[in-house]
Amino acid sequence: MNVYFDNAATTWVRSEVIDAMTAIMHMEYGNPSSPHYMGRNAAKALAAARKSIADVFSAKANEIFFTSGGTEADNWAIMGCAEMLARGSSKHIITSTIEHDAVLEPIKKLEKNGWEVTYLSPNMDGVILAESFADALREDTAFASIMFVNNETGAINPIETYGKEIKKRKLSTVLHVDAVQAYGKIAFRAGSLGADLISISAHKIHGPKGIGALYIKGGNKAGIKLPPLILGGGQESGFRAGTEALPAIVGFAKAASLCSTEQVENTLVVEKLRKYITSQLEETFPDIFVIGNDTSPYILSISLPGYKSEVLMSFLEGEGICVARSAACKKGARSRVLEMMGLSNEIIDAALRVSFSPYNTQDEAEYFIEMLKKALATLRK
Repeated sequence: MNVYFDNAATTWVRSEVIDAMTAIMHMEYGNPSSPHYMGRNAAKALAAARKSIADVFSAKANEIFFTSGGTEADNWAIMGCAEMLARGSSKHIITSTIEHDAVLEPIKKLEKNGWEVTYLSPNMDGVILAESFADALREDTAFASIMFVNNETGAINPIETYGKEIKKRKLSTVLHVDAVQAYGKIAFRAGSLGADLISISAHKIHGPKGIGALYIKGGNKAGIKLPPLILGGGQESGFRAGTEALPAIVGFAKAASLCSTEQVENTLVVEKLRKYITSQLEETFPDIFVIGNDTSPYILSISLPGYKSEVLMSFLEGEGICVARSAACKKGARSRVLEMMGLSNEIIDAALRVSFSPYNTQDEAEYFIEMLKKALATLRK
C-alpha cells in the first residue's frame, strides 16, 4: 500500500482542480488585459477566482493579490513593510524563532541592515504566548510577523489576541501572518483575525504549486500602502506586474472553494485519523512523546526516543509510506523549531511529522500503525 502522510509539505491536485485548469488552458486562454472578448472572458474568470479565494476567509476580492506562492507572499509582506516604513523613526520588528524560513530569512536581512528584531520563543507546546507578544510590543514596533499554524508541530498561535493588543495600545504596528497551514483548513475570518497582511498558498489544499496570494487589509486603495512587488504592466492593481497565471489562479480558486464547502467534514476526518494513530501509538509504545497540545488536526508531531528519525523514515518508505521529520525545505537538518521549544536532542532526533489530508483513509492509518510496529520490532533486534 502507498500511504502519503506528508500533506504539510504538499498535497496532490484534485481532479476537479485539474479539470478547471484544463478548461481555462483550452477554452479561455485569452490574456486578462486584452480588450477583445477572449481577454474579457479571461478577466471575468480572474475576477471570479479572486472572489472565491477571498470568500474562504471572508475577505473582499480587492484585498487579494496573487503571488507565486506563500514564500513570495511572505517576502513581499516583510520587505514591503520595511520599505514602506523605513522613512519613519520606528525600526523595530517582532517575529518568532519558529517561523518558516520564508519569514526569517528576509527579517535576518533587515536585521543586518540596521533593523532591531525581537525574536520570541515558544512554550513547550510550540505556541508563542499572547503575554510574550504583549511584552515585546513597543511604541516603535513597526511591524510583526507571526505564523498562524506551525508547519512542523501544528501549534496554533493566538493571532487574534495579538491584534487586539496592538489595537488596545493604539499602535500603528502592522501585523503580518503566514497562514499557509491554516487557510482552507481552520475556519477564520480575515477581518476578525486582526492581521493587516495574510499569506496563503494553493498547494497545501490540493491546489497547484506555484500560486499563492497576499491579503492586504483594505485592498489597493484604503489598505496598507505596500510598494509594488514587480514593476511593469500594472497587473494586480499595480502591485505585481506580469500576465496573471490564470490556469493556476483558477485551480487555486477551485481548491479553495472545495475546501471551504467541505471544511467541517474534512476536519472530522483528519481529527479521527489523528486520534486513532495517537491512541494506537500510545498503547503500543508507552515512551512515545506527542509534541504539542491542542494543535491543528492536520499535523501530528511525535517522537519515539531511541529510534532515529532517518532510520524510521527509511524503513517506512520501503513499505510505501511517506512521512517527514521536519519542514520539507530543511532537507534533513535538525529541526530548529523543536530546538526552540526546548526539547531534548533525544526527542528531536527521533521526531516524525505525520500530516494528513481528508482523503487519507482509516485503512492507510491502520497500515501505517502496522508498519511502524514492524519497524520498531525489527530495530529492537
